[in-house]
Amino acid sequence: MCGIICYNGKKQAIPILLNGLKRLEYRGYDSAGFAVVDNNGGSKNIKGRKNFIVKAKGRVVQVEKKHDGLGIDATYGIAHTRWATHGKPSQLNAHPQSDCSGSISVVHNGIIENYLELKEGLIAKGHVFKSDTDTEVIAHLIEDYFVDDLEDAVLKSVEKLSGTFGLAVIHADVDHKIVIAKRGSPIIIGIGDNEYFAASDSNALAPYTNRMIYLSDDEIAILNADGYHIKNLKSEDLQKKIEILDTEQYDVGKKGFEHFMLKEIFEQPESIRNAMRGRIIEGEGVSKLGGLEPVLDRLKKHTKKLIIVSCGTSYYAGLLGRYIFEQLTDLNVEVEMASEFRYRQLNLNEEVAVLALSQSGETADTLAAIKEAKRKGALLLGVVNAVGTSITQITDAGVYNHAGPEIGVASTKIYTSQLVILTLMALLIGRYQNVSFIEGSAVVNALGKLPDQVEEILHGAEHIRKIARKYAKYRDFLYIGRLFNYPTAMEGALKLKEISYVHAEGYPAGEMKHGPISLIDKNFPTVAIAPDDMTLDKMLSNMMEIKAREGKILSVTNKDVKKVLDISDDVFIVPRTIPILQPVLTVIPLQLFAYFIAKEKGCDIDKPRNLAKSVTVE
Repeated sequence: MCGIICYNGKKQAIPILLNGLKRLEYRGYDSAGFAVVDNNGGSKNIKGRKNFIVKAKGRVVQVEKKHDGLGIDATYGIAHTRWATHGKPSQLNAHPQSDCSGSISVVHNGIIENYLELKEGLIAKGHVFKSDTDTEVIAHLIEDYFVDDLEDAVLKSVEKLSGTFGLAVIHADVDHKIVIAKRGSPIIIGIGDNEYFAASDSNALAPYTNRMIYLSDDEIAILNADGYHIKNLKSEDLQKKIEILDTEQYDVGKKGFEHFMLKEIFEQPESIRNAMRGRIIEGEGVSKLGGLEPVLDRLKKHTKKLIIVSCGTSYYAGLLGRYIFEQLTDLNVEVEMASEFRYRQLNLNEEVAVLALSQSGETADTLAAIKEAKRKGALLLGVVNAVGTSITQITDAGVYNHAGPEIGVASTKIYTSQLVILTLMALLIGRYQNVSFIEGSAVVNALGKLPDQVEEILHGAEHIRKIARKYAKYRDFLYIGRLFNYPTAMEGALKLKEISYVHAEGYPAGEMKHGPISLIDKNFPTVAIAPDDMTLDKMLSNMMEIKAREGKILSVTNKDVKKVLDISDDVFIVPRTIPILQPVLTVIPLQLFAYFIAKEKGCDIDKPRNLAKSVTVE
């Protein structure tokens, strides 16, 4: 949540900062702002200058409007787009936050847990606070420690902070210096040609450089106009590897689609291919995952239990992963909401592997969960989409989605990519256990058909749009499914909630009569995920119970499943595949259904209210 972009070089900073904010806006869009030092503001040798700050409530475009025509000449600065935590969205609470003098400006992602204690101490010293944010404490702390060395003042300040932070600081009296610090919230340094950047996401840096340094926790970076250096909190110099990023995958244009979400739904054939590319040995009916090679022996010989930890959409992918691993491996599998993982008395040891699923690779609750697992000696695995993120730095091994950037806040292509990768992981382990060549080959064959099958569903988008129009007037929905289709029901309901603000509940169909059926009437439609599998007869019984109460039924099923077609008011048809992969196909029409209902209702689809893409606070 929240986005940071910094620039220090010879070019005009403000256009770079604003462009970076636009590329980061999916991380937070309650308010935004930037701080620079105006070169027209006086001699570089004169103390007492103030930073030039522009910020506004709302989207980045509001900041852009306020800046237009001001004629600022600035070649370094910091900027931020916010998802509100402490303090409601407002211009006053927008970042950058400043000290009493206005000389120090700070942008910050994360949460300072001891800010009230620090604030009380600073007020007692005479500091005056203007915002409701925890971030403002950092600016005043730095002011309290600052003599003439900004780097030293930041080091002393972060030692006092409890919680998480990715932050950047400038001081109007310290020319062309930006000090960066990281603990628990991502910060990436970009190395250009005689220019230097920092951002919370490599997506913001991709237009300018492909050379990145990923900071680890408790490290600081100092960006000057002519160089950079990195230290730890003991002020010891560090040598960090420069990673070369494939910037071609960071094309974040809509490519003719009205919304990023729709584009990303239609990118799923390619993102599924990317998830499988180079990872299948067809002649052996097995997968090959280079990212797991370092721990493969331990997985094969010593791992008895797998715990999948994740949040939100990734949690539902994890629930499906449990079924997939149980079908293909001998592992005992559990799935935990990452936010609850730390509170359980789990027996974690060297026979346990903990698998973190995260779209961003920075999810705060998931990071906290795997840090706890690391303390207990578990093997740590990860499935993430972005290279160099915090989860990749902590885990022992893992697999990348290679799905390209997902800008729409509601995840679509990363979800289906996760399902494919979980299948590849289970197949790899299962072929060393009880999965035969014939069984493995059947999985490989089904995986290979998925991209074309998804294309087939997408060709029917107009049919889905017409049905969505019929249902857009309803305020409540029940989504039901069994076995592999139960997590799909939960994910379908989540998509509708996220982007259309319509109340929807995902439920295991067998539990419907233990409470939720009391809600059903002619104004409370049900979406039934009912493909032609072993649960079909039970699903038909549930659907009959709904029809007996005058409930409308919208079904997702396979072609020629006459019993479902006869009982349903409307139907989305998906191709057949093996049961463990059917959810990759049944979720596609549910994504489109949610999208078209949100569009019909005029919602802000890519930036739904109160949500942000990367959840970096607990």
